[in-house]
Amino acid sequence: MSAGAITSQEYIKHHLVNLSVGEGFWTFHIDTLAWSVFLGIVFLSIFRSVAKKANTGVPGKLQCAVEMIVEFVDDSVKSTFHGKNPLIAPLALTIFVWVLLMNAMDWVPVDLLPRIFELFGVHYMKAVPTTDPNMTFALALGVFILIIYYSIKVKGLGGFIKELTTQPFGHWSLYPVNFILEMVTLLARPLSLALRLFGNLYAGELIFLLIATIGLFQLPVHFLWAAFHLLVIPLQAFIFMMLTILYLSLAHEDH
Repeated sequence: MSAGAITSQEYIKHHLVNLSVGEGFWTFHIDTLAWSVFLGIVFLSIFRSVAKKANTGVPGKLQCAVEMIVEFVDDSVKSTFHGKNPLIAPLALTIFVWVLLMNAMDWVPVDLLPRIFELFGVHYMKAVPTTDPNMTFALALGVFILIIYYSIKVKGLGGFIKELTTQPFGHWSLYPVNFILEMVTLLARPLSLALRLFGNLYAGELIFLLIATIGLFQLPVHFLWAAFHLLVIPLQAFIFMMLTILYLSLAHEDH
């Protein structure tokens, strides 16, 4: 869909529509699901290939890159997570690389993939999964389930309820107030995870679309914004990973 053939508003609205099936609550965004699964497979394939070919000699560039990522995530977990759980490091690695790959789709020119898919009769295609709130909320919900699970496993159901009711005010008459405050704090964690990632990537995509409507001078502006995204895209993956580690560390604290 060419930006020159329609108004700028129609062009932007068209590119912000997901390829979907179903109605209402049971609407499935096919592009979000397909690209997220595809990028997950890319992540697993690359890391599995490197792990199988790894050697103690002089490593190749790809092995060096993978080892740097693994060491970076491992150091982040050691400095932030204070419990003992073998799941946390692999989970943090998966979150960081998968979210990074999904964010990196923002570097693909906004018209490239939609025009390719239009050749096959597909008129809507959003290629950045993290610009879809369904994807970011799904990731955050998975983290939230782990927070609840480990809070109960480590502290026990009674200890978890006690934590929600006895802080920050110790008097029994203020337990209902404590419960409301602690529930707001607890529910704010997945909400902030989802909205922070979605908001930053959605805004970035929207600016790319706005740049695409300015015509002749769009390329230099596009490359400038893409260069700025060299910081934004990995930073958002890092923040999501670090907050996940932090929230799970708090879930493992048994006072």
